[in-house]
Amino acid sequence: MIVVTGAAGFIGSNVVATLNARGHSDILAVDAFHDASRARPYLDILQFHARVDRDDLGRWLDTEGAGVEAIIHEGACTDTTVNDRAAVMAMNTDYTRMLWEWCSRMGRPLIYASSAATYGDGSRGYDDEVDPRALTPLNLYGESKHLFDCWALQQTYTPPRWAGLKYFNVYGPREVHKGRMASVVFHAYHQIRETGRVKLFKSHREGYADGGQQRDFVYVDDAVEATLHLLETPASAHAPNGLYNVGTGQARTFADLGRAVFAVLGKEPDIAYIPMPEDLRERYQYFTQAKVDKLRRSGFTRPFRSLEDGVRAYVAYLRGEESTR
Repeated sequence: MIVVTGAAGFIGSNVVATLNARGHSDILAVDAFHDASRARPYLDILQFHARVDRDDLGRWLDTEGAGVEAIIHEGACTDTTVNDRAAVMAMNTDYTRMLWEWCSRMGRPLIYASSAATYGDGSRGYDDEVDPRALTPLNLYGESKHLFDCWALQQTYTPPRWAGLKYFNVYGPREVHKGRMASVVFHAYHQIRETGRVKLFKSHREGYADGGQQRDFVYVDDAVEATLHLLETPASAHAPNGLYNVGTGQARTFADLGRAVFAVLGKEPDIAYIPMPEDLRERYQYFTQAKVDKLRRSGFTRPFRSLEDGVRAYVAYLRGEESTR
């Protein structure tokens, strides 16, 4: 059995969908199932062995976890605007430590979600092979992930296989529940459908044109394949335990993204640039680009989709969802 936390969330539900497509249904789905707002229509078509509320997982592992083969930990508080430090640390740092300790004790692999937000403003680069302790995240979410990464690297008592995945800007199916935190691709699609126009943030930094802010946009299917690759690849000199960037290695602008969505919809680009909220301006990443040499050396040879190909696939999914309503 594979435990997948965050199974009702974005990347977690896509992990389950991919495992199902590979013929695996012996999955323990973990999420905040006690919260009615966590109901997801797409969960009804995914196959699980059982569901466990995230608050009960520790007890479940201690009493019924003997058959668990591995844990893929995607559950987290991912809202970068949340300022409740105690709550974010409890969910993103302490909870992950609990899973780490169980996997270390039982000799089970642990793959967990970190984030490119740990890199802060990018002034120290986006290299997953350098000491992360010098990094300064720009928000509490990034800090919580960063603190666990640093703690994990200091441990001598570890799971036999572990990897912290620094996901870059992941987009794709099953993210509608994220609301304002959903990808810009998702919002651009709906804005164009409703108004014929896309709104993007103006630049408030010299050297970056409006819409010229850059991100490493990675399609969720590619992120999931990298995740499962690291789970299935034993620790070795070529694929050591540790932190791994999960991105395409190619930064693209938000303007590129907007134009790609317009192109798929067969419309001429109409982009309006709006002021960035003041509370975000000092905590905003203007450039992210994953260094993926370590991931490639581990044996992950799958090509990442280009932004245009990823947008085309995602828009096809969104259209399909609309046609079934």
